[in-house]
Order: sequence, then structure tokens, then C-alpha cells
Amino acid sequence: MSFEYKKFHEMEIWKEAFTLQKEVFDLTKAFPRSEEHGLIGQLNRSTNSVCANFAESHGRFYYADKVRVLYIARGEIEETQSHLMVAASRQYIPKEKSDQIISNYESVKIKINRYISVLMEDKKFKE
Repeated sequence: MSFEYKKFHEMEIWKEAFTLQKEVFDLTKAFPRSEEHGLIGQLNRSTNSVCANFAESHGRFYYADKVRVLYIARGEIEETQSHLMVAASRQYIPKEKSDQIISNYESVKIKINRYISVLMEDKKFKE
């Protein structure tokens, strides 16, 4: 199984993660300033890392290296989801909004898993 080459920013996974990143950045603007070096920074960094790691994986030549960086992106999704749960528990964002973004990140994670599977199959084909 092979796939058509696209630049990282043309890929649906990155576009979805980027849209979520912008949404999270907008949400953190309303957090208390006391969280500026805490939850705001952690949440903004982890959501940014999802996009950044996906882009980085795109620039890797070897399949194993691509997959390794995609695993990091998946970990950043989990971290972001955790931060969103904390933000909702502190009532910085409504639980419904947190649940919606967490669900959207889960969808991105599933797509990353599928992408990893495609890369692994493509690697086996070329061996």
C-alpha cells in the first residue's frame, strides 16, 4: 500500500491538529493569569507539539524514524487531553468543551495510528 506525497501542511492529520491547536490557544487566553507559567504554558506547548512532531516526522527519511516521531505526537495528544481534563476540573473551561476537544484529539490519534500502519506496510513492501 502506498500513498501520494503531500507536504506536511497539506495532510488532513496536520490540518486537524492545527485547527485544534488554534482552538486550545484561544481557550487558554481566558485562563487565570496565575496559570501563565503552569497550565497555560503546558497546554499550549503540548498542543503545539502535536503539530510540530507530525511535521518533523514528515521530514524524516527512514520509516522507523518517522514512526518514532509519530509515537511522540501520539504521546503529546495524551498529554494535551490530560491538561484539558485538569482545566475543566478547575472550571477554566466548560467540561462539555473539554470533552469535545478531547474527542477531536482522539480522532487525530486514530488517524495517526492509521498513518503509522500505512508506513509500516509500505516499509514491509520495500524490504
